[in-house]
Amino acid sequence: MKFLFIIQGEGRGHMTQAISMTQMLGEMGHEVCAVCIGKSQRREIPEFVSRNIHAPIYLFDSPNFVTDKSQKSINLSKTIWGNLLKFKTFKKSLEQIDQLVKKHQPDVILNFYDILGGIYNALYRPECQFWVIGHQYLIHHPEFPFAPGQPLQKLLFKINTHITSLGADLLLALSFRPMPAHQIHNLHVLPPLLRKEVRNLNPTQGDFFLAYMVNPGYAEEVISEAKNNPEIQIEAFWDKKDEPISQKPLPNLTIHMVDDKLFLEKMATCKGLLSTAGFESVCEALYLGKQVLMVPVKGQYEQACNAIDAQISGAGLIGEKFDFKKLDAYLKAGTPSTTTDKEWIDSFQFIFHDFLRHSLQNKKEVFLIDFTEEIPAL
Repeated sequence: MKFLFIIQGEGRGHMTQAISMTQMLGEMGHEVCAVCIGKSQRREIPEFVSRNIHAPIYLFDSPNFVTDKSQKSINLSKTIWGNLLKFKTFKKSLEQIDQLVKKHQPDVILNFYDILGGIYNALYRPECQFWVIGHQYLIHHPEFPFAPGQPLQKLLFKINTHITSLGADLLLALSFRPMPAHQIHNLHVLPPLLRKEVRNLNPTQGDFFLAYMVNPGYAEEVISEAKNNPEIQIEAFWDKKDEPISQKPLPNLTIHMVDDKLFLEKMATCKGLLSTAGFESVCEALYLGKQVLMVPVKGQYEQACNAIDAQISGAGLIGEKFDFKKLDAYLKAGTPSTTTDKEWIDSFQFIFHDFLRHSLQNKKEVFLIDFTEEIPAL
């Protein structure tokens, strides 16, 4: 089968999921014929994406978040109005996607939570299947833990998720843990989509903390923490434009540009992770048995939900800032090590293989089978 990916370019999570999917499809003998990635002015597509995805990559302008002046929290009103004013730009992006679909003739368009992906499927109605994948689609499950007290943000999160999946044949919801059976016909709960490089690591306990800063404004917190706690060693990663590959602003702090191999090496040997509450990094830490202090990005309701869901799954604790002493105390208090069900996480390829097998048998039918029921051992 031929797959065309549409990927949201905010953060690294959706892109690393796409890399994992590319690896898996290649091992199964399928083809990723084209990859479309939404770009923004404040971010660059990491080099490791083109290095690991051996398919034509096309960039297009897509809606993205607008941060405050400190580059830490999301400015909701500016995000909404800023994207509405770019209507003509996004119209050109939809036309670009349509040209690529017509050129490559995929059997499946797989959308990694890009809003234009859903709009494209609704307006252009391509003849191929349209699938969506991401942790966000777990909101359709009756036991998904929504963050309390933010009704407007909750509504907007639901609307955005709905738009990304307009007319979807399959909703592939990634989950930290197995979820109970449900009655939603096209929703399928799957394990996290981790790269084989993560599964091949042998984790050890090092003497430093790892930090991942999805927004560069968090660097101020990390530098302040390093100054106030010189006894704590910190290795941090960000994707701020025009910065050196590596810098050492303090004797106990090193800041690296995002690098997939180096980040995973540090993840495998760190004491613990401090990160915003993105799904992918927390999943990697869970798999490697590392506890996480999760700091949801302010104004990004999705991350508030992620943090609660991850805490329920045993990933660690939730904080309001990058507080290294808080995580250090949490670990020294004898917090039990993470006991992730690795069988659940490692079963992704088995479950997804069944989707493809049924699709090959009859491409034009929507699958109504919950394949998680076929593996009772999980």
